[in-house]
Amino acid sequence: MYQIKNNMYYIVSQVGESLYYYLIDSKYMERLGTIFANNLRGYRRKRGLTQEKLAEMVEVSTHHIGMIELTRNFPTFDLIERIAKALDIEIYELFVAPNATCGELDRLRRDIVSEIKQTVAEAVKEALSGTSKD
Repeated sequence: MYQIKNNMYYIVSQVGESLYYYLIDSKYMERLGTIFANNLRGYRRKRGLTQEKLAEMVEVSTHHIGMIELTRNFPTFDLIERIAKALDIEIYELFVAPNATCGELDRLRRDIVSEIKQTVAEAVKEALSGTSKD
């Protein structure tokens, strides 16, 4: 994950042989962090694991797991993969709001696509004009 502007994050992920690229506004990133933290805590407890045991399984400190669950830290993609494996779940399950309806997910997808289109349009306009905000 790379922060490319004050309020935008660029994320690259790989599933099998496919690479996926995402551009996410900071307000969605904050929400995603909260969803991730809640899901991590829920799946960890469901598996009967303490923060200490999960930390040992994924080779990080107990403090780091605690900070992730409090949304003070966000894990690297490598750590996300290790967490999902330790919890015996798919990676995406850590990012899906448990009560999300198809309509909410569609609305979120439309919002993200809209943000991407706007950001790309602004970047193209800047590039063509030869000026940059940075």
